[in-house]
Amino acid sequence: MKVIKFGGSSVASAEQLKKVLAIVKDDPKRRFVVVSAPGKRHSEDKKVTDLLIAYYEKASNNQETTSLIEEITERYGNIAQELGLDDRVCEAFASEITTLQENFDENNPYILDRFLATGENLNAQLIAAYFQHEGLKARYINPKDLGIIVSDEPHNARILEESYEKMYQWHDTEEILVIPGFFGYTKDGQLCTFSRGGSDITGSIVAAGVKAEIYENFTDVDGIFAATPKYIHEPALIEQLTYREMRELSYAGFTVFHDEALMPSFKAKIPVVIKNTNNPSCTGTMIKESYDRENPNRVVGVASDSGFCSITINKYLLNREVGFVRRVLQILEELNISFEHMPSGIDTVSLILRESQLTPELEKTLLKEIEERICPDELEVEHDISVIALVGEGMKFHTGITAESSAALARKNINLRMISQGADERSIIFAICGEQERLAVRSLYYTFFD
Repeated sequence: MKVIKFGGSSVASAEQLKKVLAIVKDDPKRRFVVVSAPGKRHSEDKKVTDLLIAYYEKASNNQETTSLIEEITERYGNIAQELGLDDRVCEAFASEITTLQENFDENNPYILDRFLATGENLNAQLIAAYFQHEGLKARYINPKDLGIIVSDEPHNARILEESYEKMYQWHDTEEILVIPGFFGYTKDGQLCTFSRGGSDITGSIVAAGVKAEIYENFTDVDGIFAATPKYIHEPALIEQLTYREMRELSYAGFTVFHDEALMPSFKAKIPVVIKNTNNPSCTGTMIKESYDRENPNRVVGVASDSGFCSITINKYLLNREVGFVRRVLQILEELNISFEHMPSGIDTVSLILRESQLTPELEKTLLKEIEERICPDELEVEHDISVIALVGEGMKFHTGITAESSAALARKNINLRMISQGADERSIIFAICGEQERLAVRSLYYTFFD
């Protein structure tokens, strides 16, 4: 039995839904179908979720929303009409969309979640109706009925362990269940969404809950590539990698998979396959707990991400000052700032942070707190830093990887702001000037991939 999930681009139009139907029909083991809201049909198009966010903002400010309601309703109506579905399907959708504003309660912390989840919820109902229209024994099922119980954290829900036992009750269903991704329900019955892109999380949760043989995640690419096609022409397709390698790559910029989505499958030891809705015959990329045999590849991928900054604290005899790092981290905790890396020297400690956390005011407050409570000899801030990750379980079985990668960057005159390698030798992290990101990725890729 398989759980399959289709991303926004895979369910963006009637043409795409016909491909989805063919994929479901092709394998009778595909009985749990998790779907996203309709994504972009072309580069100038809008995602339904973005339209719903705009709708929420206008409703919260008591602005005119008629045109947005019509645009969202028309999106589903066009799909339904092209698929030959009954007009009453979209009439019900229009009513549900309008009801969002009619029941708007600005004091309800979950009100935005209701708007956000509507895209997935309506799409799942539409797709289930389409499957039935085409003769499949299928039906829509609400996440509450399936048993997806989540923490009461608006826009950032986490699955509760008791959910898995509830979901397993559906393991032997003979129907094809179409499930909206992205949200669950709290114990109090409040609809609550996962973080943005959370339909991947739902797919992984369902796979773990019903103890699937495999979790297939269909998207618009053939699988996961060893580097971004934005920088590398026709990069190598990764046929297999481990959960840990995928986590490292996701952290450093690989966007095919939501970086939290692997955890439920990882815990349940369920293999995940990334496949292409537009090319389903391609084997895709398999993500497993471990390799069946020793991985012959030293490196599986090169990932990069921008938008970091570094704060370097210099203080003479820092290494003799007991509790120094604790005091620095306490400042970050009090300001609700997380850090990514903390390289250090005898008299220096650097903090690598994501710039998205820092407003100009918060950065000013952070530096002031460090000045007053740490009393550094020097305090230096550098913006526009990119992080490059070289990832591979096989690196620990080969010597000289760090030397080769450093040499590759040096040949291109790329200055390293930081280099970090964990004790598990699964990844090497480089921090560099943002403008050299593309050059660094290309240099590392062509060093380890022919």
